Formats: sequence, C-alpha cells, structure tokens
Amino acid sequence: MDKKVFWFVVGSQHLYGEEALEQVKEDAKKLVAGLNDSKILPYPIILQNLAITKEKITQIMKEANYHDEVNGVITWMHTFSPAKMWIRGTQLLQKPLLHLATQFNESIPWKTINMDFMNLNQSAHGDREYGFINARLQKNNEIVVGNWQKKDVQEKIARFMEVAVAYNESFNIKVARFGDNMRDVAVTEGDKVEAEIKFGWQVDYFGIGDLVKVINEVTDNEAEKLYAEYKTLYDLDFGNYDEETFKKHVLVQAKQEIGIKRFLDQGNYKAFTTNFEDLYGMDQLPGLAVQRLMAQGYGFAGEGDWKTAALDRLLKIMSNNKSTGFVEDYTYELAQGKEAVLASHMLEVDPTLGATKPKILVSPLSMGNKQDPARLVFDGKKGEGIVVSMADFGTHYKLLVQDVSCFEPKEAAPNLPVARILWELKPDFATSVNRWIQQGGGHHSVLSLSLTPEQVKSWGKMVGLEVVHLY
Repeated sequence: MDKKVFWFVVGSQHLYGEEALEQVKEDAKKLVAGLNDSKILPYPIILQNLAITKEKITQIMKEANYHDEVNGVITWMHTFSPAKMWIRGTQLLQKPLLHLATQFNESIPWKTINMDFMNLNQSAHGDREYGFINARLQKNNEIVVGNWQKKDVQEKIARFMEVAVAYNESFNIKVARFGDNMRDVAVTEGDKVEAEIKFGWQVDYFGIGDLVKVINEVTDNEAEKLYAEYKTLYDLDFGNYDEETFKKHVLVQAKQEIGIKRFLDQGNYKAFTTNFEDLYGMDQLPGLAVQRLMAQGYGFAGEGDWKTAALDRLLKIMSNNKSTGFVEDYTYELAQGKEAVLASHMLEVDPTLGATKPKILVSPLSMGNKQDPARLVFDGKKGEGIVVSMADFGTHYKLLVQDVSCFEPKEAAPNLPVARILWELKPDFATSVNRWIQQGGGHHSVLSLSLTPEQVKSWGKMVGLEVVHLY
C-alpha cells in the first residue's frame, strides 16, 4: 500500500500570460507541499505539469491510467480553465477523480486587490466551469470544498484517498468459495458474473477436498509453533477439557489456519467462504483459523456468502483493517430504553472488533456434526460506526448502510461460547429495523468503526451502485 500515489493536476490557460502561469506553478508547488507535510493524507500527492491545453490534459489522464501506482487524480482550478479542454481527458480517465474546490489564498486582500489578482485567483470562476463538464459527462467524481490548509478539508481528501485505493483494489479481489452456499438460504446467493463486471470481484469455487489436501500437508511442527504463538497472544480457557484434549482441538485449528492461508496465497485470493454443511474430510468447522485470518486482513463470510466476503475485504482495504469485520445480526434486546442488537456468529467474529483480550475456548457446535471447534471469544469495542450489507435483487445490486453506536457489554455471559458485539440503532431501534427489513437487508453484513457512510457512498458512486443510507 505504501507505493500508491495520487496525481495533482492544476487547471489554467495561456490567456493570462507567462508571468501568471509561473505564479500558478509556484502556488501549486506550495499547496502540494503543504498537503504532503500535513501528515494527514495517507498517500503522497505528486504535482503534474499545468493543465493548460486539451492535449496536455489528455496526455496526463492517459498516463494516470497507465501507471498502476496512481490511484486517483486530484484537480484544482487555480484560474479559469475552459472546460471543453477537459472533455477528452476526463472521458478517458479510469481512476477516481477528486475536484478540490479551493484557492491558494485564504482571504481577499482588500487593500491591494486589483484585476491582476482577480484573474490569477479566480477559483470560484474556474470551479463552476470545470464542475459543469464533470456533471455533464456524468463522471461521478468527488468534490471537496474549503481552505486547503484546514484540517477538516485535509481529512476529507484523506478519506477520498482511502476510498480510491479500495476502488482500484476491488478489481484485484479474488474470493475462494470452499464448498457451495448454505442450502435454502436466499441472501447468500448472487450473480457472480455481474459482480465481476461491476465491482471487479472474481469468485471461484473449490471442493472441500482441494482444501483438505493442503491442510493435511501441514506438519505437526508447524502447528506446534503456531500454538506457541497463540499462548503469547491469548488467554487459554480449558473449560471442561483437560489440557491435552484442549490442545488437540486447538492444533486442528492451527493446521487449518496454516493450510487455508497457504491455499489462499498460492492463488492470490484475499477473501474466502466456508459452509458448515460442506465439511467432508475436515475435523472441525474452521473458527479460530478464520478469525486469525480475518485479523490479518482477509475477507470472510460464512455459509458460502461470497458477496459479504468480498465486501469485507473491500472495507478492510478502505479502513486499513482497523475495527472492520464480518458480523451477523443474531439476537434483539427489547427492554424499553435499552433496545439493541447482539451481533455474533457461530464462531467467526472478527478480532479487529474486539475490546477485550481474546481467550481461546473449545466448545461443542451442533452445526456440522464435527469435533468441538476452538474459537476466540471477546467483547466488542464501543464507538460510532456503520453496518453495510450487499444484496442482489436479480435486476441490480443494492448496498445498505446503517448507522450504529456500539457499546461494550455491561453484563457477563459465562455460558456464551462466542464473541459478542452490541450496538444501538439510529435514529431509533424500531425505525431502523423496519427500514432495513423493508429494503431487503440481509443478516450478514460488515461492521466498521473506522469508516463513514460518506466513504461507502463514494465508492458506490464510483461503481454505479445503488446505495441506501438508512439513517
């Protein structure tokens, strides 16, 4: 990720003379240096040659497409820049575009202002001309308005960068489906061809035997080494098991973690699914193994739900894997004034969402009819966040975004052998649940305490996706 950059393109024209253009160049250098020195932007900005002719603009945009390290283009109209010059280049640009509506100076110098100053600093004029052509071309670009030196403006640019990187990386997301979808479940289905056309997601099926073969090749020494690592990171809760039996069950998950990771990496897969109805040849449903891989940045969803697995990976990229992961709505709290949702899963709750030190627990699992699997158990973090779910309606995809306020549990749950995450819904419980159900939101989703609704909507706009923000 550290090799990614954004190009900064400054619009002007020859009309104001070479002296004015030299000043535009100097101002642009200072502006770009100031943004890079702010330490707020996650990726560097590189200043390009002045965009003062149709030919130069077209060349810049074509080269931006060609260079893989360029993840987006930021444009600034220092002066008036006739927008017909931008048509061809903007049409050709295949990278995310941000229009920075700012000007070099913060305030108007009333005591010295003259027409030379007006001509040089007419961003207000240039923004409207340039903005019109982007609107007419239906470019779906982002617009950030304000003084470029202010923190809030720089933070908006930073959030755009995170979305732009995710947009480009979306076309590299490959999902490995180990087994098929859970039988009779509707929301895990979807059009994989349309998903690859629209989002860039490649979804491939593998029989469980393909994965079991790789897992069985993991050596006992490799598993023992990973088990030693587990002991340094987590508490071990033996529960009703003796230490030898407990370790035996955990070593199964260690081999699964190594084997799944090896399989994914060999095929350059960054997301995957499992299905408890399809475990032929496996000793346990992967639990701890999946949680560990999610913590490393792999996308995941259960029951063969490849849409949510890919979405999980996408939002992990966008958030730099901070407090973002796969969840499932499980149980309501309906006491008046305390209404909330308990989110969890059979085993696979993402540790990046955890507030407490995880413990490894071994416990029976009725689904799958296999050995008692090991899993990480913890309580979720508190914070403002969003829950995001992808749905396929046959005619089109839809992305639902819901605002939530997560809180740490106040009561112990000694008999619950899975991680738990609690959130309150906005604007209120009944309204939010009603809207989610009416819009067809599924029970699988991705929770992020790092991303904003605007960032998710921005990505949706880039790919031409219907996004419904329920708050």
